[in-house]
Amino acid sequence: MVAKPTPFGSRVRVWRERRHMTQADLAFAARVSTRHLSFVETGRAAPSRDLVLALAEGLTMPLRDRNTLLLSAGYAPVFADQPLGAATLATARNLVRRVLHAHEPCPAVAIDRQWNLVAANRMVRPLIQGAAAHLLAPPVNLLRLTLHPEGLAPRIENLDEWRARMLARLRQQFAETGAVALEQLHAELSAYPGRLANAEADPAGFAAPLRLTSPVGPLALVSATMVFGTALDVEISELAIETFLPADDATRDALGRLAGGLNEIPEAWDGSARPYTDADLVGMSLL
Repeated sequence: MVAKPTPFGSRVRVWRERRHMTQADLAFAARVSTRHLSFVETGRAAPSRDLVLALAEGLTMPLRDRNTLLLSAGYAPVFADQPLGAATLATARNLVRRVLHAHEPCPAVAIDRQWNLVAANRMVRPLIQGAAAHLLAPPVNLLRLTLHPEGLAPRIENLDEWRARMLARLRQQFAETGAVALEQLHAELSAYPGRLANAEADPAGFAAPLRLTSPVGPLALVSATMVFGTALDVEISELAIETFLPADDATRDALGRLAGGLNEIPEAWDGSARPYTDADLVGMSLL
């Protein structure tokens, strides 16, 4: 009688194929025999808790999915999954605020795994002025706000190029995680009016800038992403800081002028003062 794959075994196989790994590849990464891994995938052997965690590590699974893998094998999750507003995450929230503040005068945002805006520094507010109100109603999706015809799209000089690159990033994220929400977001953004260009490499530069008109003139911004690689909480592990750095001296000077015209944020960055208000964080913060 042929063993029927268990939910755990099927899940491991899906992730292994998503990572383009053979059973031998994963067995080597998890320090287990290929034969035993085959038995686990087909349901002929039950995995230990340590093996589940080793397989998840070998598959470089996000913490959320590692918890799900543990549950499918009959074990309790090991990674905390708390709301970002939880009291126990106060230190993490203050750290995110400090990072965002430290990037000024560069615009910087904190986003979750679905590109929803969690927080932003004060440089973001003047750049999104004029966007339709429905795009600024929480939860605000950064990609939707950027590429929607009623959002920043009319002010992006290289819209076709930037849209192609953002869609390429979404496709890559979906391929890595299988998150249905990312697939749905990709379909929505692809349906916006405009030309679906290919994201081509620029041999003359190391990164493609976002070219955006602003209250202080044209800006050329290069995005850089930071993640908390050693986070042990699911929500924190899924946060990313997206910073937009000046690609040229003119943009650097323009951002300096923009920062000089803004009021100071009324909060001490040591966390001793009140939390951000909606106005402080562009009306979109979950922190």
